[in-house]
Amino acid sequence: MSTKDNQIKVTRGIPELQIHDVGGAELPYLYYEGEAPQILFAHATGFLPWLWHPVIEELKPHKQAWAPYICNYRDCDPEKGLGWDVIARDLISFCSSQNIRDNLAVGHSMGATVLAIASALFGLQPRGMILIEPIFLPEVFYEIDIKLKDHPLASQSIKRKNGWKDENAALLYLKSKSLFAGWDEQMLRFYLKYGMEKQAEGDLKLTCAPRNEAALFMGGKSTNPWPLLHKLTCPVLILEGEQSANKAFVDLQRAVSLLADGRFLSVAETGHLIPMQKPKEVAKIIQEFIADVF
Repeated sequence: MSTKDNQIKVTRGIPELQIHDVGGAELPYLYYEGEAPQILFAHATGFLPWLWHPVIEELKPHKQAWAPYICNYRDCDPEKGLGWDVIARDLISFCSSQNIRDNLAVGHSMGATVLAIASALFGLQPRGMILIEPIFLPEVFYEIDIKLKDHPLASQSIKRKNGWKDENAALLYLKSKSLFAGWDEQMLRFYLKYGMEKQAEGDLKLTCAPRNEAALFMGGKSTNPWPLLHKLTCPVLILEGEQSANKAFVDLQRAVSLLADGRFLSVAETGHLIPMQKPKEVAKIIQEFIADVF
């Protein structure tokens, strides 16, 4: 994360990006002042902490919250990947230094799995967890030595389009892709604003570069989460998108059955990217979970 990245101009209501050292790497994060319980948010592969802002702002009263930016903070080889266990250890260091404890942990996709690993293996002890479409792949995936060119997601992400002449061109592109279909309009604008950087020539490139996104996808093979689920002893709510394509290969009902206090909720009219499609509904689910658990 360059000095320029740490001087992002922000709109009113969105906190400045801060930096925290996690063992020789600079982890950027957003911090929100507010009331207990504390909430740690962890985003999906290739996405952004700013996409949690519409969810955080819906929480009333406002909560004390942290949203780390898990993308460019460690140099890594896309072929080897950035192990999700490494990210989990970094989040433990971050939480310790920030005095985050007895909190709610909310993660989406990669972020959900990383939080599960951090809790089961490295001592993260939230009072409750909400895991939104966690990536719990079939166990055989963690037993094979898959190369980047053969990884179904990493092989595509490293070839992702990464250049637009201006914001209008970028917005038209986003709206033409199925990945962004059904997104809340504010979420789409946030992705355009914070997920792309203006270059000296005036064109735009992705903030989370394709090689970094690919490295994150490759890092998902580092730790098999299935044997760890019984170690999550706090209440855990797993959200699944009713229309999620991941249902074909991620068995979240099985995951819930392995938890000590597992709960399941299907979110209607959503795919894998539930927070981007239904931020107000996600905030409502968080508030109801807090009322029940805290």
